[in-house]
Amino acid sequence: MTATIAEKLGSGELQIGDAGRYQKQYIILGETSETAAIALLGDTAPSTFGDLALQSLRVTPMDGSSDKWIGEAEYADAEDVTPAEGSTTFSFNTSGGSMHITQSISTVNSYAPAGKTATDFKGAINATDEGSVDGVDILNPIYRWSEMHVVPDSKVNNAYKGRLFNLTAKTNNAPFQGFAIGECLFEGATGSKRGDGAWEITYNFASSPNVTGKTVGAITGINKLGWEYLWVLYSDVANGGKTAKQPRAVYVEQVYESGNFADLVP
Repeated sequence: MTATIAEKLGSGELQIGDAGRYQKQYIILGETSETAAIALLGDTAPSTFGDLALQSLRVTPMDGSSDKWIGEAEYADAEDVTPAEGSTTFSFNTSGGSMHITQSISTVNSYAPAGKTATDFKGAINATDEGSVDGVDILNPIYRWSEMHVVPDSKVNNAYKGRLFNLTAKTNNAPFQGFAIGECLFEGATGSKRGDGAWEITYNFASSPNVTGKTVGAITGINKLGWEYLWVLYSDVANGGKTAKQPRAVYVEQVYESGNFADLVP
């Protein structure tokens, strides 16, 4: 089912709290991910409403359904930027990070002097005559995003702060916001208490895709969860009258524990 969004009748006429704050409301159907529903709302709601600027976006499930949402876009004077209690703001980046690899996806070509044959290293990068495989640093695709939630003071007790601490540096043990098991890493949260007593808590996440059916040299059928670590053991193999480093075995290591991300909800 293709997700749809439609503005509610009378939307924009609802004044919130102090004068100068208004809300547009939308009905979102066919979207099972809260993150995707927020993204669809952000793509639809205008950035301005009269002389007011968009301040926050929020979605809430409709009638307990998993694919129906009420979307709320709140507008206020540009100087009035205090998010309302219960609201959520999102930010993201796809700039990734650096990763050291020793194995290529494929060797595109190799060259040698006339009459000679280049040694076949089976994708090993920067293999040397001394027997090492030095590899190379590359950009690793990682999707990072943050969610700032305004939470009532009554929900932010020491037990809840402890839950956030215990989930930091853990991966998701169940599907989470459209990502499969093992693809999300909780990078921790920061919180500050406002003058009105509410807490602004920012939750930080990173996502790396799971991999199935990967091939390394002549080794096939390798599966890896997004935040598991893959490394390659190399051995000397006779190749064209020379000794070449080639992959002998591949290891996939769990380096992060998993946790229940449902416990992030205060």
